[in-house]
Amino acid sequence: MSPNSEAVSLPDHPFIPEMVRQTRAFDSYGVNEDLGKAEILEPYVVTKEQRREMPVIGDPDEELIARLKAYYSAIAMRIEAGCGKMAAPMFNITHEGFGRVIISVGKLMVLDRSLRDVHRFGFPSLEKMCEDADKLVNNALKLVESYPDAAAA
Repeated sequence: MSPNSEAVSLPDHPFIPEMVRQTRAFDSYGVNEDLGKAEILEPYVVTKEQRREMPVIGDPDEELIARLKAYYSAIAMRIEAGCGKMAAPMFNITHEGFGRVIISVGKLMVLDRSLRDVHRFGFPSLEKMCEDADKLVNNALKLVESYPDAAAA
């Protein structure tokens, strides 16, 4: 437990409870079971100083990959909540930290992101994480609205 985790105020945003839910879901060994919401979300915040200390090239560990999957799974759940259709995330990440994440609704691909430098995954703040997630979710929902037949297939 970090000394700052109790002082952290969580943004009042619908993405926060979904992130907590998804992070707990990817915690197959129960490591985070006794942690509070702020402590669970703390690893998603990576300051400029922390990022500077990270090597340019590095292999992501399983914990980091679980955080990455929790983030995109939370986005998929927000897309699902917004359109009422199942959104399915699919991941392909190499051991070097490169790959791709795709989220589909029906036969419609609503998100396609290349992943690089996964070992440096994080956001300057939880507010920025929510902002970025909102952009991705809103773009996906626009696609669903534009191509309802593909999304329903």
